[in-house]
Amino acid sequence: MKLVVAIIKPAKLDAVRENLTSLGVKGMTVTEVKGFGRQKGHTEMYSGAEYAVEFLPKLKVEVAIDASQLTRVVEGIQKAAWTDKIGDGKIFVFDLEHVMRIRTGEVGSEAL
Repeated sequence: MKLVVAIIKPAKLDAVRENLTSLGVKGMTVTEVKGFGRQKGHTEMYSGAEYAVEFLPKLKVEVAIDASQLTRVVEGIQKAAWTDKIGDGKIFVFDLEHVMRIRTGEVGSEAL
């Protein structure tokens, strides 16, 4: 089993969700986060004053999947989140040692 974590632009959430749903992903967790990478940040004007925004709003999307889905899911996220502009995000993949569905007690892939 794998845990796929993607940091994406907020505007791309619906496209990523639709793509993952079409691939058979049954659930996901989305968290509003802030951060920076190569994009660094930007400056904005507010009440006539310029100020630096160092941490940009992003979304963290987490999906737990069976290892057999990994390539399709990673490619699906990349395709849906891509804008060809700096700040598109990153995808991280972690091994998932154990999963249990609390309500039924199912474990492993059956719990996904």
